[in-house]
Formats: sequence, structure tokens, C-alpha cells
Amino acid sequence: MRVWLGLAGVLAPVALFAYAYVGYPLLLRMLAARRPPSRQPVEPDEWPHITITLPCHNEERRLRAALEGILRADYPPDRRQILVISDASTDRTDDIAREFVARGVELIRLPERRGKTAAEHAGVAAARAGIVVNIDASVAIQPDALKALVRAFGDAAVGVASSRDVSVGDITAEGNQGESGYVGYEMRVRALETRLGSIVGASGSFFAMRRDLHESDFPEALSRDFASALMAVERGFRAVSVDDAVCLVPRTGALRSEFRRKARTMARGLETLWYKRHLMNPLRHGLFAWMLISHKLCRWLVYLTLPLALLGAIAIATVWPPLWILIALGAMAIALGVLGMRWPDDRRAPPFIALPGFALASNVAGMLAWMKFFRGESSAVWEPTRR
Repeated sequence: MRVWLGLAGVLAPVALFAYAYVGYPLLLRMLAARRPPSRQPVEPDEWPHITITLPCHNEERRLRAALEGILRADYPPDRRQILVISDASTDRTDDIAREFVARGVELIRLPERRGKTAAEHAGVAAARAGIVVNIDASVAIQPDALKALVRAFGDAAVGVASSRDVSVGDITAEGNQGESGYVGYEMRVRALETRLGSIVGASGSFFAMRRDLHESDFPEALSRDFASALMAVERGFRAVSVDDAVCLVPRTGALRSEFRRKARTMARGLETLWYKRHLMNPLRHGLFAWMLISHKLCRWLVYLTLPLALLGAIAIATVWPPLWILIALGAMAIALGVLGMRWPDDRRAPPFIALPGFALASNVAGMLAWMKFFRGESSAVWEPTRR
């Protein structure tokens, strides 16, 4: 019995990982192959009015470049409103935003830090257009990306449109290569979900939403980009990924930054999924409920079941001693991972340290997120990832 229980513990995260990252995309591909390609919306005779929001906190290093990129975008200047929402910034963020007032940029300052979602709420409240586009100050959009994103709303069934993110930056770091590969994989999954109906979460870096779908009472401690797709489906709309709306996302350079980002975003994601948990009911939401469970919950359950794998391996090793060798090798890999996580940010770690460090940071961050969720620890206050 001990061996069977141990084996179940070991296989639980393996099975969840295999299904979430391999089985689910394969099933999506099989189902999508039976669907005709979606008809692409045509360019409108007149581009709709849009409101572009940039929520930010202490972004003096990146805000100017972000605003210049938006102003260079191929979109009629008289049909766009640009809002910078400063989440009680203490650096020169506000001053830089004021430099662009003559070019049509408006500044909204929150008197106290309330978090990214609160800043996004403030932006929507001040929006004068029916479509609200959210852009992070840390990213760069291609000149034609704004039109591509807005064009998706030519389909009356679309409520949310999300970008195709491309990870860019220094590709010499092994951890960065892993981030780049994961982003590309995620975009391919979203493209398949779009073929089948709706993605289950929008990119927080660059996405657009019909203003009427916004929930003004949405809790500030939760993730609005993830929830935007859920809000759309609740109201009978689709959320889609737009291949031509390319957003260049700089890679994080330090494992510790990646660790904090993943723990924070996954904890907020778990809280958001719980808040909208009724959407996981397949009797009411059918295919979308299956996609939401597969894409989000099953991935996150991998981290929850990792401790079971360790306990299961130890239980089996008490009966089959050779397994202690593998456990010892795993302990060595963890030790290298700890070294990788503590490696100085300004020095490149060798591959045999960087790769275990990246893997350990991701897994520990996932487990920490579950601990925060079960403890009810949530914080609306954000610390933007410095890329």
C-alpha cells in the first residue's frame, strides 16, 4: 500500500504537467482542425474612438519611450485618447507624463498606492471611448499593432482582444531562453483557443476591451487582464488573440525578479479564478469551462502536488532503496538551483547553475502562490517587473 500511495504521489504532478502542457494543446489542435478558419475582420471605413491607458508606478526610466511608441503608432490621432495613470509614483513619472500634454496625453494621479487594477479602474472611469486599450510601460508595440488589435472588434462577437507577445532581449542567459520559449508556446496555445471560440486570459502587457464589459466593482486585489476574458464570456462575447497585434516584451534578467513576478501573478491569478469559479462549470459553460480548467487550473495544480511527489519518492525509497540515489541527485539539483537563485544579477551564471535556478525559482514561486491563496493573503499593491 505504501508503494502504491507513493507512486500516486510521484505521478500526480507528472500527469498534470503532461496533460496541461502536452495533452491539452494536442486536443486543441485536433478540435481546431475541424473548424474552418475564422473570417478576418475587414478594415473599417472609419476607425473607432479608443482610449489608451498606461497604468504605471515609478516608471521614469521607461515612460518616455512608451509614450513615444504609442504616439508613433499608425492610428488617427483625432480618434484616440491617451491616459497615463500614475499609481502614486514618487519619482519623475508624473513630470514626464506632463511633458506630453501638448501632444494629447492626459495624466491621472492616484493620491495613494492602490495597485494596478485600481489604476486600470481609474483609466476606464475617465475613458471617453467605447474601446479601452491597456498598455504596459515596459513593452513596445509595433506601429501597426494598435490597428490590428482594434480591427478585431469589427466582429460584433468580440469583447476582448489580446496581443501576440514576442519575448525580446538578451538571449545569452539560459533563463531568458526559457522565458522566450514559454512565451512563444503560450501564444500558440492562445491561437488555438481563439479558433475554438475564446482565450481564457488576455495579455497584461497589451490588450483591449469593450468599455461596457468592464466591472467597476471588480476587486482591486485581483488580476484584471486575466479576468477580462472571463468577463467577456460571462456576457456572451469572445476574447481573442490577434496574431498581427505584436507586442515586444523585454525578458527579465534576474531570477529573483522572475521569482517575485511569478509568485505575485500566480497568487492573483488563483484569487481571480476563485472569484470567477462558476465559469469552470461545464454544464453551464461547456467548452470554455474545459479550456479554463485545462489552461489555468491544471497548470497551477502541478505546483500544489509537487510536495506529494517528494513524499511519495521517500515512501517508495523505504521499500526500494536504489531510489535514494535519484533522491540524492534531486537534492543536488535543488542545491544548484538555490545557488542559481542567489547568483549576483550582474554576473552570468554558468548553464549548470542557471538552468536549475530557473526551474527552482518557477516551482518554488508556484508553491508560494498556493500558500498565499490558502492563507487568504492578497495585496493590490504592485511592484512592476523591472525588465
